[in-house]
Amino acid sequence: MSKFNKEIWLASGLRTPFVKENKELKDVSAIDLSVAVVNNMTRNEQASPNYLAWGTVIPNLTYSNIARDIVLESDIADQTIAFTTTMACSSSILSTIQLASILTDDETGISGGVESFSNVQLGLSIKTSKWLKMLPKLNGVVDKIKWAANIFKFKLYTPPGVNRVTGKSMGQHAEITAQRLGIARKAQDELALISHENYFKAKAEGFYDDLIFSAFNVVEDLIPRKDTSLEKLSRLKPVFDREPGKGSITAGNSSLFTDGAAGVWVVGKNRINEFNTPYKAKLTDWEMAAVNIEEEGILMSPTFAIARLLERNNLTYNDIDIWEIHEAFAAQVLSTISKLESSTHLQRMGIKSELGKFPMEKLNLKGSSISIGHPFGATGARIISQTLKQLHFAGKNKKALISVCADGGLGVVMMLET
Repeated sequence: MSKFNKEIWLASGLRTPFVKENKELKDVSAIDLSVAVVNNMTRNEQASPNYLAWGTVIPNLTYSNIARDIVLESDIADQTIAFTTTMACSSSILSTIQLASILTDDETGISGGVESFSNVQLGLSIKTSKWLKMLPKLNGVVDKIKWAANIFKFKLYTPPGVNRVTGKSMGQHAEITAQRLGIARKAQDELALISHENYFKAKAEGFYDDLIFSAFNVVEDLIPRKDTSLEKLSRLKPVFDREPGKGSITAGNSSLFTDGAAGVWVVGKNRINEFNTPYKAKLTDWEMAAVNIEEEGILMSPTFAIARLLERNNLTYNDIDIWEIHEAFAAQVLSTISKLESSTHLQRMGIKSELGKFPMEKLNLKGSSISIGHPFGATGARIISQTLKQLHFAGKNKKALISVCADGGLGVVMMLET
């Protein structure tokens, strides 16, 4: 049984071009990137959303609810209800599910997300912040001298880029999982190459022409590498485990820190015919999972969510026509597929259905995060719009499954149908 008891539609939105951090969009804030997406989406459809749900991961002291600031700085009405979602890389796929759960048959919303790695804000350590806040409370000269003597303990806080509990980065965790499952370096490089090849094939066919708009003097994605090859990928050195013969994850088979924003429409059944875009599909089911990080692997929760969703709907892997598995790392994608095909893994989680062999020929056919880039909060919305367009060209009675893993042993999947 689906988790939805109502008819909810998704309609494709827009995104900015994606670029590497500290490059062409380095002087554009996360709010400005987001406002550009929202204004272009509403202008294209001549529609006004009832809600805006926005995902973002990187914290910023300038705002606590970026979604509301986007509303107030955009062309949409101030009466638009806005909230911000944070679930690491799954943020904007989760915000889509949240809106789908909230909307009535007569309402619409925009779900999306943003990340500006170029504008990561440095802060003060907790101890330094407490120390500074004590100054206004001091009266005597002696107390102030004693206070000033602690200036040598002054310390900046730089976001460390690792899981707070484990102390390891996502790349380190992915490397551990890949080694545990025997995911070969060559297979990772081959998947990375396919990501680039699929992207440029789609681009040459004009697939992205109405999904991306020119923003801030950038007209196209600037991360994909047309000249990449297996030979070039094989020459890159491992990043997270440099012990000879062990490490396999490199800059070439991983997604890069990226600036960009993306949005998608979430629509009640009585409003969907008002939208001009032909790229529409029903959001028919979703699933989330959380796992023990050390036992399962920090990015492996989608293996649980995917299997549960398919069994609940009496589907096999091959019954899905379009597969989109977010490419944080080629190692993580291949590890996910390895576990999905493992009868031991499926039995351990209580799956009784025969799900079959995973259809690699249906995976990420227009490129994914390794080639396109990965602005954490925007990735889910980017994938949803791509998938909606693929479903449109696939025809009636087709199904797509989107999977996005997240830091902390979390992940979200959703199923779309025409």
